[in-house]
Amino acid sequence: MGEQYARDAPLCSDPHTDPMERLQESAAHDHPPATALPAAGDVVVEGEKSAYQKEERLLCPLSHLPQPEAPPGLTKVRSTGPDDERRPIDRSVSLKSPAATIDVSTIGKYLRDRGSVFSAAIAKRISTLKEPPYDGGERDPAGSITEFHVSGLKVIVLHKGENVLEEAETDFREIKGRVSFFSRSGCRDCGAVRSFFRDRGIPYVEINVDVFQERDKELVERTGSPAVPAIFFNEKLLGGLVALNSLRNCGEFERRLREMAGGRCPEAAPPVPAYGFDDEEELRRERPDAMVAIVRVLRQRLPIQDRIIRMKLAKNCFSGGDMVEVIISHLDCGRKKAVEIGRELARKHFIHHVFRENDFEDGNNHFYRFLEHEPAIPRCFNFRGSTNDNEPKPAATVSQRLTKLMVAILEAYASDDRCHLDYGRIGASEEFRRYVNLVKDLQRVDIFSLSADEKLAFFLNLYNAMVIHAVIRIGRPGEIDRKVFYCDFQYVVGGYPYSLSSIKNGILRSNRRQPYSLGKPFSARDKRLELALAKVNPLIHFGLCDGTRSSPTLRFFSAQGVEVELRHAAREFFLGGVEVDLEKRVVYLTKFMKWYSADFGQEKDILHWILNYMDVNRAGLLTHLLNDGGPINILYQNYDWCLNC
Repeated sequence: MGEQYARDAPLCSDPHTDPMERLQESAAHDHPPATALPAAGDVVVEGEKSAYQKEERLLCPLSHLPQPEAPPGLTKVRSTGPDDERRPIDRSVSLKSPAATIDVSTIGKYLRDRGSVFSAAIAKRISTLKEPPYDGGERDPAGSITEFHVSGLKVIVLHKGENVLEEAETDFREIKGRVSFFSRSGCRDCGAVRSFFRDRGIPYVEINVDVFQERDKELVERTGSPAVPAIFFNEKLLGGLVALNSLRNCGEFERRLREMAGGRCPEAAPPVPAYGFDDEEELRRERPDAMVAIVRVLRQRLPIQDRIIRMKLAKNCFSGGDMVEVIISHLDCGRKKAVEIGRELARKHFIHHVFRENDFEDGNNHFYRFLEHEPAIPRCFNFRGSTNDNEPKPAATVSQRLTKLMVAILEAYASDDRCHLDYGRIGASEEFRRYVNLVKDLQRVDIFSLSADEKLAFFLNLYNAMVIHAVIRIGRPGEIDRKVFYCDFQYVVGGYPYSLSSIKNGILRSNRRQPYSLGKPFSARDKRLELALAKVNPLIHFGLCDGTRSSPTLRFFSAQGVEVELRHAAREFFLGGVEVDLEKRVVYLTKFMKWYSADFGQEKDILHWILNYMDVNRAGLLTHLLNDGGPINILYQNYDWCLNC
């Protein structure tokens, strides 16, 4: 008998054995062997004479099933020595054992086979991609495949002569030096420089001197002029927008940029703006109010307590007579002088009458309280536990500073069309931190000193800035319950609390009722009513952004050109905010024009009014509908309350 190999397989028919083995046993019972002797090719197991006196035949799988093969290293040849004894085969052999052998040729064949299969798959994929119906890959202008994906791999096809490093040569993300430029808020040339660097992926440091006012002197010292933009490569002045365009057109810009990119930025270059620090010079210019000394004495000596006044509970109040007595005792002055001091304190919004009935009167029947003790003031988001006791800044100055900060925020964290804002980055920005510090100056500012245009621009800008602040602090306005956003989010301005609703409906809409509301924002005795616009201007609706996708584009206005800028905002809105269907005789308008129809007039009046702000094509269609005498239907588009982020 020739050499035989022992198969490493169990010879039992236990019901818990492998299903394949039970299938083999079943096949053996169905087709019993013709003879008990092992046939050619059969495998037998031989061992100790005492244990292997009888040859047993190993059951083989059916012909249509895979045939088992002996694993390499686990075969044992029959002994041919003198003892001629067959020993049992070890069931497991460690690879570290001398008995373990590795068939290198088998491994090599396996790798070659797998490589051939993989190559065939790629070739098949390429041939499939080149077929006309394919539209899943990227093609060059000639229509050939330039990129495709194969099972986790990205394969790029280059034609002869192409250089894959051409684009990499213009990748300046690894610049070791520093590109920086000085700018101002609202500067068109600065915006062009900013877009130039963004489009080319060039990292830069912008130093906005309207945000970092302490850097204004540095700009003049380095350039000899306050003009912006002023572009620097490390410590070297490149120039402004004209110089940048000249270098770009002659191809010199990239060469100079590569020269700068190789070395580290020297200390002589304009430093990166310091975040988290205020302008020390501006802080030195702030001085305590001249009346703050007497205010501190009054806060300590006045008997402040809760009282029932006219069947109403007035908390934390004191009488005018008590205040006069404390002033006389502290300043050693006459009663008339003490009353004048009390009225000056009321004018500067240190104190207010509990019912806002007068400025200040002597006597025990008139009750007052400090600004910080009024119920609504501690909930205002520009109030931090105590009032700002510094000398109030002019309202126009605060308004200009606020506008510059918010424009800087738009330029840095809004999309090019200003329809989308990154509120997360705004909330973490230095511009917003300085804005939050600035709005504390609004607590006792004198708004009554503003002109009509200054007042209009002030409240338009304040509304839009408060919306950004509200989104960051309390979240987006809800579609159903909007009270928290529009009524509960407040600033104290000029000694009075203002919500978004009171600014919009009370000031800008001349104290008109809010849609679906019964009461007016201000009562007849409310001091804030004096600030309301004398006449409603419908254009204000196109200058107010509620932080939603359907609201007008966010913008900020100047006091000198607020009327012109409002008309421009309306024209920009009606480029997409109105549609005219000539066949169906339907005009589609934004829904807030329906909510505030009291400001726009009747529907036919609305159509005539919007003709002044529509583009030529839509205005021609609407004019045709208005002149032919037929009926016109107005449909209002659904309002999208999603956040404009």
